[in-house]
Amino acid sequence: MNFQIPKELYTGKINSLKLGNEKSEIIAGGESALPFYNFEGEIPGKPVIAIDVFDAKPQNWPDYLLDYFNDVAEDPVLWAKKCIEKFNADAICFHLTKINPDAGTMTADEAADIVKNVREAIGKPLIVYAEAPLEIVAEVMKKVSEKNAGSNILLGWVEENNYKTLAASAIGYKNNLIALSPLDVNIAKQLNILLTQLGLPANKIAMDPSSSGLGYGIEYCFSAMERLKIAALLQDDKMTQMPIINNIAEEVWKVKEVRESEEVYPDWGNLEERGINWETISVMCLLISGSNIVTMRHPKAVKLVKEIISDLLQ
Repeated sequence: MNFQIPKELYTGKINSLKLGNEKSEIIAGGESALPFYNFEGEIPGKPVIAIDVFDAKPQNWPDYLLDYFNDVAEDPVLWAKKCIEKFNADAICFHLTKINPDAGTMTADEAADIVKNVREAIGKPLIVYAEAPLEIVAEVMKKVSEKNAGSNILLGWVEENNYKTLAASAIGYKNNLIALSPLDVNIAKQLNILLTQLGLPANKIAMDPSSSGLGYGIEYCFSAMERLKIAALLQDDKMTQMPIINNIAEEVWKVKEVRESEEVYPDWGNLEERGINWETISVMCLLISGSNIVTMRHPKAVKLVKEIISDLLQ
């Protein structure tokens, strides 16, 4: 008697989100099965691994991580190119920090110009996060969207109480938008409804349901993302069918397990290996729970994650 593997029947499909254009184009999402279940449905592309790049040299990174980028950390264009050419990034996640009055004096126009310079130099999709108070984020990202019109950059972020200005900009200049919600399926869905009612196409939205690193509440992230994917694929809920992005690197690299010295915690092992493992495991937890795009920092962790993804999708 032949054994047949039982298979789930899916009624829904994740939207295909176009990142970049022409030679830089990558499609995130598009799957019709749960993560890595390519024996049950179509998974047309691999998850997108974006490496973080900043507009200023980070002051709070561990030395062993910053060592990989010290030669380019003062120039975001060179930094982004190194991440692609040497470390095999699928995309760049560019963080604007100097727009925050506490960190610098960069204007909205200057921010838009530097984003454009990075985008034109890399030939890969670009994700942009603005790290400042929400009113500044709206002003800056509006200008960023305008000066990068039609390039399908992914703009971060909007929340339920400040989505209108940036959504209108994304609509007008034909870019994509990250919808951020606080680990709440209902809020994530409601924000998607508000954005689409405003006129932003559903296939121009990526959901960020929030994330946290290994050991710091990642089980809550896993649960929320799993419920979003189940609603999207098994219940054909159109307002949960947006691809998921996790800005996980920000969370991983601030925890004590990747920063405290071997002298303080000798039983924890080699510090750099600890950091690599912490990022790799955190990212894989999110990928198997449904993430389509993740941000990362350590080149060796990126290499490991890409190898695991290739093995799982064989």
